[in-house]
Amino acid sequence: MEGTNPVNKKLAAALSGGAVLVLALSGCSSDDDGDKKLDDWAKKVCDTAVQAQSKKIADANAAIKKQTADNSSPEEVKKTDSQAFQDISDAYNERSAALKKAGAPPVDDGEKKLTDATKELDGLSKSYADLKTQTDKLDTKDQAAFADDLAKVAEELGKLSKSENAAQKRLEAGDVGKAMREQDSCKSTGGSPSAS
Repeated sequence: MEGTNPVNKKLAAALSGGAVLVLALSGCSSDDDGDKKLDDWAKKVCDTAVQAQSKKIADANAAIKKQTADNSSPEEVKKTDSQAFQDISDAYNERSAALKKAGAPPVDDGEKKLTDATKELDGLSKSYADLKTQTDKLDTKDQAAFADDLAKVAEELGKLSKSENAAQKRLEAGDVGKAMREQDSCKSTGGSPSAS
């Protein structure tokens, strides 16, 4: 057991460090009366692209964290992590699809910001799908090999969590972010979890 648990803790720390993009917009408010078109766009995005996916990502993160708290067997760790990566991959994919459906926000450079954000989300979805594939190949019979390979997955995850969300942050900057912060469905997603 000794070998797996510290590594899985690393995995949970990497995951909570950045992989959980629960819009950091929640809880903020704005005095701005806003622009009707932008508010409509923000409502569409918050209602379809944020709430369900944020919950899915948070639940996946919680599942991995729970495995690190338990004294789980390699089989349980593998199964949980694999499912969590699949869920996160799906959530990013759904968020990208919802953004594409909402279209570009009615702001300067809206089209470019949307394209960059959806490209980033699609990339994240693929990266998490790759992590799932990597996790599915882990050999649970050999404890030492499992711990080593899990450490590699944690390392990939760490890189991923550092690199993600730049384009989304650009999309959610300025007036777009203000409009999104006013939507109930963006407010109720809760803040980003802190790194453990």
